[in-house]
Amino acid sequence: MIGTPIGEGTEKPGMAQPIYYWVPSIGPSGMAFYDGDKFPEWRGDLFVGALRDEMLVRLKLDGERIVEEERLLRGRLGRIRDVRRGPDGFLYLLTDNSQGVIAGSSPAR
Repeated sequence: MIGTPIGEGTEKPGMAQPIYYWVPSIGPSGMAFYDGDKFPEWRGDLFVGALRDEMLVRLKLDGERIVEEERLLRGRLGRIRDVRRGPDGFLYLLTDNSQGVIAGSSPAR
């Protein structure tokens, strides 16, 4: 049921709090740190798939702090279920639509 509370509050003794979250939730799914060489400006960034908002989110980190958020591909591929860096250094995204799209990245020309 939409709008029904889940759980018992937002914090409990002994539980660490998130360093970053979305309100309302983007429906985060698969995620991957980028450590490839195809996009050197993204090295060390965290990429998060979004089910609810149908996009890929890039989070730039400074240590354990998120210092920048970039929303990519919003509404272009559908619900992004998983994010992986391939052995070739590109990012690959898996959607959960009925056609099962696997999308790859490439540098802009």
